[in-house]
Amino acid sequence: RPRKLRKLSVKIEDGIWDSLNLEEKRSLNRILYSDIIGEKYQTSYVNQDYACEKFGQEMGQLLSLLYTEIRAGIPYVFEQRKDYLTILYELFLEVYTCFEGMSEEENPVPKPEQIEEILYWYASDYCDVFYADRILEQMDPSADFAVQIIEKADLDKDDYLYEFGEYISKNELGTAHHLRNLPQETLQKMADVYTEGYRVGFINTGKDLSKKSIVNIRYSLGFEKVICLAIENFRKMGLKPVIYRAASSVITKREHHKIGYYGAIANQQYEYDHRQDQALFMDKRYVERKLEVMKTVFEQNKEMAAGVAGPAVMEIFGETPFSPEAKETAPSYDEAQRELDLLFSSKSGQITNEYIKGEERSFTIVAYPVPEIGADYAKIFDEVIKINTLDAKLYEKVQQTMIDALDQGTCVHVKGKGENQTDITVQLYPLKDAQKETIFENCVADVNIPVGEVFTSPVLEGTNGVLHVSKVYLNELQYKDLEITFSNGMVADYRCSNFERELENKEYIRDNVLYRHDTLALGEFAIGTNTTAYQAAKKYGIEDKMPILIAEKMGPHFAVGDTCYSWCEDIAVYNPNGKEIIARDNSVSIQRKEDLGKAYYHCHTDITIPYEELGKIEVNKKDGGHILLLEHGRFVLPGTEILNEPLKNIDK
Repeated sequence: RPRKLRKLSVKIEDGIWDSLNLEEKRSLNRILYSDIIGEKYQTSYVNQDYACEKFGQEMGQLLSLLYTEIRAGIPYVFEQRKDYLTILYELFLEVYTCFEGMSEEENPVPKPEQIEEILYWYASDYCDVFYADRILEQMDPSADFAVQIIEKADLDKDDYLYEFGEYISKNELGTAHHLRNLPQETLQKMADVYTEGYRVGFINTGKDLSKKSIVNIRYSLGFEKVICLAIENFRKMGLKPVIYRAASSVITKREHHKIGYYGAIANQQYEYDHRQDQALFMDKRYVERKLEVMKTVFEQNKEMAAGVAGPAVMEIFGETPFSPEAKETAPSYDEAQRELDLLFSSKSGQITNEYIKGEERSFTIVAYPVPEIGADYAKIFDEVIKINTLDAKLYEKVQQTMIDALDQGTCVHVKGKGENQTDITVQLYPLKDAQKETIFENCVADVNIPVGEVFTSPVLEGTNGVLHVSKVYLNELQYKDLEITFSNGMVADYRCSNFERELENKEYIRDNVLYRHDTLALGEFAIGTNTTAYQAAKKYGIEDKMPILIAEKMGPHFAVGDTCYSWCEDIAVYNPNGKEIIARDNSVSIQRKEDLGKAYYHCHTDITIPYEELGKIEVNKKDGGHILLLEHGRFVLPGTEILNEPLKNIDK
């Protein structure tokens, strides 16, 4: 692997890469990622099962991590980061020398503790290189490797996709081909929806965009035609683009999550297997070191940090749903490390908010399908463009009718039907002045594109019951028969049926939904109103492939973790009718006034019940009366029936 990286680095450095034809670049791209694709992963040392079989559990895990870290050098080659590559080569040679110096008879291999120590000091010593640069590149427009490609390359040819150093699959190529065939006005429309959602998000939340100078663009490769237009739009707003790569090093990445720009995920099981590699060396000293580096970088660049407006995210969906295999050979945090990881999340969130203030930043998210979604890709893409540009004014009016009914309630009762076992009562914030205040936000299409939903931060005390969904896709992972029980608004129990053993199912949820917290609060209750999206999903049979961004608008949804107003609770927010949304806090978030560490979980995961699994949503009034909003998956409140129009096609 180091030899391959060195040979490729020389090709790029000497200009040989530029003279290669498309097929040669494509071939090299496949070679770089061939060791983790498909069946080859089964006999690769990067696979802990195989490495542990050959070297034993302890040494196998350590050497598999070493191989994984060397693989992180692929993007360094394309960015011509000789300093990074030198550090990687030094790491490899240091471990290699341990083996080279051993006696075949007395000590044929070094002890695992020796390799563990080398990896520990590599991670600790180079925090102030890799991790410091990672913090800086998230706010420094001069780190413009990706921007230069997007703005200067010929986007009408496939060659440019191989310049990033990411794995390129049929999804990236197919997306780029599809965008080339769209009219320029359609591309501009896609860019405008994306950037206007961002701009309007600042207006609707009362934040001053003119104080900001930097926007972070996150997207998946293949969408450069739209991203290039979006960069131009943002520049007109006075915002310079920051487009950083999803992290690849054990020092910088956050488990298997891709935050930044990236190409195809060559092997999702590989990403999942290595999500907790830090467990092999993480201790309190290392966590404190990372936090110290983070604080130093922000302090040295506080003026730049203050100019960061927040992320503009273009997500993708349509890949084959992934349900991982649980491996005993994959490293995992022990209880002490779980606590350290939670501490790091909390402290790093506080540091970030100190320099990039939550009450001053915003975001936007939009999503589009990739070719893997199936033969109807082009038609689905057109449907999504339509969904992302629905009439916001119509939804605003219908949703306000729903909010007027919800504001009369003390709680909301949601019940499933058929095999769906949902039966939960959500306690609502009490209004003091119904003429000026409201409980739910009327959300159309700004920070969360597309329309539409109404949402609130529930009162935790009195929120009790069971949330159940037969199949759901959360943060790139699939859950089967997911059930969560709430007691006074807090997660009391949970289960799913992904694995045969109950313990593995609980660990799966704890790691990837609870993010290793013992419990989470019900941070949001919402009712999605986008029946057009639901109808499209049913029409093309892609319900399980819809991203949460769209899926959350396709039925009632419940978010575990922080509220939608985290870090911004003290900013007054108003609906279009002028009423202030007062349900911005709960009994967990209010603790920020005494102890920030107890107020936030640094996660927020939406779980949606599809209309077809919904029995009813009913508002319980103070006088004992009831207002029925939905029944058997259809809107029944007078003034909201228009939302059922797209559903008639499903009934037929």
